[in-house]
Formats: sequence, C-alpha cells, structure tokens
Amino acid sequence: MIRLSRLADYGVVLTTHLARQPERWLTAPELAGATMLPLPTVAKVLKLLAQDGVVGSHRGIKGGYQLARAPEAITVADIVAALDGPIALTECVGAVGCGIESLCPTRVNWQTINRAVTAALAVVMIISMVHTPWLISGQAPLSVFVTPLISVLIPPSSDTYAV
Repeated sequence: MIRLSRLADYGVVLTTHLARQPERWLTAPELAGATMLPLPTVAKVLKLLAQDGVVGSHRGIKGGYQLARAPEAITVADIVAALDGPIALTECVGAVGCGIESLCPTRVNWQTINRAVTAALAVVMIISMVHTPWLISGQAPLSVFVTPLISVLIPPSSDTYAV
C-alpha cells in the first residue's frame, strides 16, 4: 500500500489551515486546537516545515507561524519532501539504491511510476486544498492530473507527437 506518512498528512492539514489566513501569525497551540491535532506533533511538523522554508516562524508576543510563500506557490510535493525527504516509492529510485539495481528489470518502470506520483503531488497547490470543492467530495476531475502526468509518462522527443 502506498500511503503518505502521518507527518506529511498533518503537514498538508496545517499548511492548508495557514493558507486560509495568510496574513495572520498563528501559534502552534492555535493550530493544534483548530485542526484537532496533538500539540507536540503540530510543533514538530511546524519546526520541520520552517527548516525547509515552507512556513516562516516569528518569536515573541505576536509570534507564530505563517506560510513562507504564497499558497499558490506551495505544492503537496513540497510538504511531503519537507517532512519525509525526497519522494521515493522504492529503494532504487531513492538516493541510496538497493544493491541489485544494475540487474533489476523493473528499475526503469519504478522510476517512471515515481515520477508520475511526484508529478501528481506537484500539481496540487495548497491554495487548491483551501478553495476546491471537488477535494471535499473526493471526486477530482481527471483533467487536473492527466495533463501534467502525460508529460512525465511520455516525455516529448523528436519522434513523438505532442498531446
């Protein structure tokens, strides 16, 4: 089963909440209360997102957290990478490799699948998590993902036609 980590899931929830009030600095306890997530986990996720430049933090009486960039410029892939590291579905597409990759007949296919998953996460902007009704129903229009994925799965070359 392919599943996002709990931290990545919480990161999307928290950044989506921050995107709803982009002008405000929200504290970790405020975010924990608003999202019903445990405060220690919220603090951990915010720290990691701040280290990666997804959120900004400000100390002091009027301190807290807010998005470091416009919500239109932050993708789900950015959040997953900030919390879990580079997206890699198998060892052979990660930085380390698996030891038999030079003999593996499926390595190229796994790389294609990994690029497709990464591309799917990279086209979903945090702003769309705030304002898109189809995400509430779980019924995304196919065109949201198909067009960006075609370029990943079928890279343009001189002997192929553009889609």
